[in-house]
Amino acid sequence: MKELKHLNKYFKKYWGKLLLGIVITIIARLFQLVMPSYVNKTISTVERFLDNEILKSEAQSLITQYILIIVGAALLSGFFTFLMRQTIINVSRYIEYDLKNEVFDHYQILNLSFYKKNRTGDLMNRISEDVNQVRMYAGPAIMYGIQTFTLFTCLIPLMFIKAPTLAAYTLLPLPVLSVLIYQISKIIHKRSTIVQQYLSTLSTFTQEVFSGVSVIKAYTLEPQTNEELTVLANDGRDKSMSLAKVNAWFFPLMILLIGVSNILVIYIGGKQYINGEIGVGLIAEFILYVNMLTWPVAIVGWLTSIVQRAEASQERINEFLKEQPELKEEVATPLDIQGKIEFKNVSFVYPDTEIEALHKLSFTIDAGDTVAILGKTGSGKSTILDLVARLYDPTEGEITLDGRPLQQISLTALRAAIGAVPQDAFLFSDSIKNNIKFGKYNATEEQVVEAAKNAVVHDNIMGFGKGYDTVLGERGITLSGGQKQRVSIARALLKDAPIYLFDDCLSAVDTETEEEILNNLKRASSHRTTLIVSHRVSSAKNADKILVLENGQLLQEGTHEELNSQNGYYKELYKNQLAEKEN
Repeated sequence: MKELKHLNKYFKKYWGKLLLGIVITIIARLFQLVMPSYVNKTISTVERFLDNEILKSEAQSLITQYILIIVGAALLSGFFTFLMRQTIINVSRYIEYDLKNEVFDHYQILNLSFYKKNRTGDLMNRISEDVNQVRMYAGPAIMYGIQTFTLFTCLIPLMFIKAPTLAAYTLLPLPVLSVLIYQISKIIHKRSTIVQQYLSTLSTFTQEVFSGVSVIKAYTLEPQTNEELTVLANDGRDKSMSLAKVNAWFFPLMILLIGVSNILVIYIGGKQYINGEIGVGLIAEFILYVNMLTWPVAIVGWLTSIVQRAEASQERINEFLKEQPELKEEVATPLDIQGKIEFKNVSFVYPDTEIEALHKLSFTIDAGDTVAILGKTGSGKSTILDLVARLYDPTEGEITLDGRPLQQISLTALRAAIGAVPQDAFLFSDSIKNNIKFGKYNATEEQVVEAAKNAVVHDNIMGFGKGYDTVLGERGITLSGGQKQRVSIARALLKDAPIYLFDDCLSAVDTETEEEILNNLKRASSHRTTLIVSHRVSSAKNADKILVLENGQLLQEGTHEELNSQNGYYKELYKNQLAEKEN
């Protein structure tokens, strides 16, 4: 159970409620122990009446008294059992809440390389299904475990005090039970881990299918997808059945052993009764004791299964919690960022693919300048923006902002000073207004509208029935590609940051709209450092500086007029795009 030690901090946090729940559990079980002894007394009273040792009225009075005690104890036991669930089960829900928050918070600080290595379905399964398995350990397992422990510690000594020989025979099957539990629990742990891993695979598959359903329909891949799901489902069924078969042994074995104990009570107790060593009431009392142990003994297997599944799930959760972010908040002091950016012999190799995206790249961007970055696909344009936002650190060289290395600037302050529009515009399943307000949560309606107008998307939004309150589908599927890009631009503009990063964010709009957006951007981003990655010269020609990349190296640098006056990639690209526009 070493993996489950991670939960100790939560048990410590809620120790008061947990301790109260344990005390209530013990009280509930103690009241339950009242019944068998008074059943014994009731039967003994009947025997004494039959043997003419007491009068009928006295016997009736005693029996009534005993019945009232039994009923009262049962009611009190039920009441405390209710309180027990209200404390211990509630604690497990608090722990589930805290653990999910811990996992989610940790997910957020991990780097992009982590998300490239791990699939979304697996991440979701660990924070949902695995955490739920752990909750079962933190609540029901503890609650029923305390119940079982209390009954064993109270009942067994009590049985030996009242009838040592009968108790010894009655409890004879318990060592056999312990050995069986130990052996089966090892198998359960192994198979539980396999089942949890399969659930992650299934979650990943279904998440990808639902996200890419348009592609599946376009290529009529439904039959193949169904076949793949059938294979996965059959595989999962086999894994789950393998676990279920082992779990299925527990209850029958428990009931069998309890049945053997009952037979021993009746046989050995009967012999002792015939020999005049014990009374009938004590035999009845022991039968009740054995049946009181039926559920606790039977539940030992279930508890073992819960603990083993929780151990397997917590191990998977800990695997991700042990992941450390490569980029850490090394300094907490914020900086008044102006926007001067300098690359000094920067090289970068992507850790997952080991592809060198940049090689010995050097350039300077003055604060407030607009710089366009052009180049062929794979030349390293987007990588520059990722490095400026410090989504990665360079493999070699140094990047400075206002003369200070990025590592010496608060990571939170750095990213708060950047308004970014990614190449693949991502919108949340929320209203258009709230999607824009991701750039600035406390923005007014007027500011949202102004940002949308600058991004030339206001008219499109007003064309929807609910305007800015229109709720988008998942990943913004309700909007066209150009509309998604413009809403993302509006989000960045609303942030009013000193640095803007636009990663080919106008690829899905027509040239006229592009020209209008660029003019608005130039006005909105004046005196702000702006980096625009593009494949179009039209997006770059008005920039203060143009950087042309090839294979991660700087091929050309200068203004539109300077680059267009010399032979090279930029001039050739400009001619080709101008010819396309005229045609």
